[in-house]
Amino acid sequence: MKKNYTFALVVIAALFFVFGFITWSNSQLIPYLKIACELTDTESYLVATAFFAAYFVMGIPSSYVLKLTGFKKGMSLGLLVMAGGALLFVPAANTRNFPLFLTGLFIIGSGLALLQTASNPYATVLGPIESAARRISIMGICNKIAGISAVYILGSIALSDVDALKARLPLLSDTDRAAELNALAQRVVQPYEILALSLALLAGIIWMIRLPEIVEEEAHPEDSEFTAGKTSVLQFPHLVLGAFAIFFYVGVEVISYDTFAGFGEALGFTLEQSKSFATYTGYCLLAGYVFGIAAIPRFISQQYALFLLTLLSIILVLVSMFTGGYVAVVAFALLGFSNSVVWPAIWPLAINHLGRFTKTGSALLIMGIVGGAVLPPLYGEFARAIGSKQLAYSLMIPCYLFILYFAFSGYKLGLKPRKD
Repeated sequence: MKKNYTFALVVIAALFFVFGFITWSNSQLIPYLKIACELTDTESYLVATAFFAAYFVMGIPSSYVLKLTGFKKGMSLGLLVMAGGALLFVPAANTRNFPLFLTGLFIIGSGLALLQTASNPYATVLGPIESAARRISIMGICNKIAGISAVYILGSIALSDVDALKARLPLLSDTDRAAELNALAQRVVQPYEILALSLALLAGIIWMIRLPEIVEEEAHPEDSEFTAGKTSVLQFPHLVLGAFAIFFYVGVEVISYDTFAGFGEALGFTLEQSKSFATYTGYCLLAGYVFGIAAIPRFISQQYALFLLTLLSIILVLVSMFTGGYVAVVAFALLGFSNSVVWPAIWPLAINHLGRFTKTGSALLIMGIVGGAVLPPLYGEFARAIGSKQLAYSLMIPCYLFILYFAFSGYKLGLKPRKD
């Protein structure tokens, strides 16, 4: 790896920290807004829908923005958009307006779509493709440390003493109930004001510093034999399958931490206990990223690691479904370990040999993140329909089976050099 790439990767690591903090904050916003805005389970999962739907809507536009601005300025712009979305939480909290909260989350997600479209290929091309999963795993550590921090920080602010509040609300008059809920809604105002300011400052810093601009054809000129005659990213079957793999992966990962608090309540734990269960997933993700850094590609290829750990995920989901108590909690948390290699492995396998199509291909993969918008509310409806949050996790099995297919053969579909 070139010497000047070290600083660039440090900057990307800081951005992955931002991704993690904001994304994992949703795991606390879901139970928080369910109480503050008096929502059903399915309605509360619209937090994930609004946030991740932005990736689908803004994926391709993000690629065009990056072609105009380049990676660095595009990152700054994404951060400023996110700051605007965070500020929208202030009037949303003041009025306890759930649609306004969702609008703020969509705007934050739109900024993140631009950031992710830039930063993931950046981490991928700053070095050999064979070790890309390793570099993205390092980014993932920053991401998950931030995520764990978000659960503790936002959880301690927004969900403090919520069990007592939930028990008290039915006994109050309408006026007193509204006053209690208004006070609860105000808890997120200051955190999101601070978040908006921090994002704006980081945008200014990235705008002013020097970063290498990555040009796809220059980064991997050998890819020209794979891209000759191609006019669209849809002509790369391995990329399209990779986008679907990202769709299913993000969906199951979001389910694994955003529904963990509700799963804990369904198992008989209090919300005060289960609100921090998502941190267990975070710790297991960290362990998995350390494994990825140490083992890939030195001892195991990123493709084979993806295959084996996806098999493990299926086993862990089954254990979570058919056991109880801390056994189910531990099995569900261990999904963090088995999930850890999925994103770092899918990404380089999917954009391999895209050459000049790398930015647009990256945008297509970013659109796959919409799985986080679709699958959590689908899980909520499925759980309501069958009357069991625990057995509803069977929804995750076919998702992992598709990822298993991608790891086995989908990643190489259509990857044959053109022979002139």
